[in-house]
Amino acid sequence: MGGPDRARLLVATRSSHKLRELRELLGVRTELIDLDDIVIPDEAIEDGETFDANAAKKARFFCELSGLPTLADDSGIEVDALGGGPGVRTRRYAGENATDEENNVKLLGALNGLAPERRGARYRCALALALPENRGPHGGLPMRFAHGTLEGRIAVAPRGNGGFGYDPIFEPSVEPPGGRTLGEWTPEAKNRISHRGLAARRMSRILTDLGF
Repeated sequence: MGGPDRARLLVATRSSHKLRELRELLGVRTELIDLDDIVIPDEAIEDGETFDANAAKKARFFCELSGLPTLADDSGIEVDALGGGPGVRTRRYAGENATDEENNVKLLGALNGLAPERRGARYRCALALALPENRGPHGGLPMRFAHGTLEGRIAVAPRGNGGFGYDPIFEPSVEPPGGRTLGEWTPEAKNRISHRGLAARRMSRILTDLGF
């Protein structure tokens, strides 16, 4: 009797940036596909209060719809001066359909005039994996999680054209105040230290153990 199908792993995203990063970071033999590859127009409701909760909601929702092993990411930025915000509202900080630039402008405005030591922030990533063959006795799909964190600070102005999201205004802690933002790092260098890179390397070990 054959084991579970490991030919494809669905990544619960429509972001080409995120899919490309995870393909590079996970380094597994299994083909990674996204929601548009299998034409799923539905959207999961991301109303959780933590990154873990939202990643799990997406993984379960799209695993149920597709019948495929599903990996979901929920990531965001936490700013000390904002009490940990925007947190789970990172992507929607300046509005439901905000662009990266609009989010960056709003965050810079909120921190205007603050000294570097008061601009502490961190990127967090939660990856959740749902396996359709692991359904529990009541129909639930247990999760496997991997996490990553990158400490740093918010710059006083955007710099660099690389990355996406808040990268042009995020200085990792290995840089001095006023040093390079992630928008000025190469993708390869960023992946070595990033929150998603750390989480993906941890998830890669889980996937390899599961036969992906």
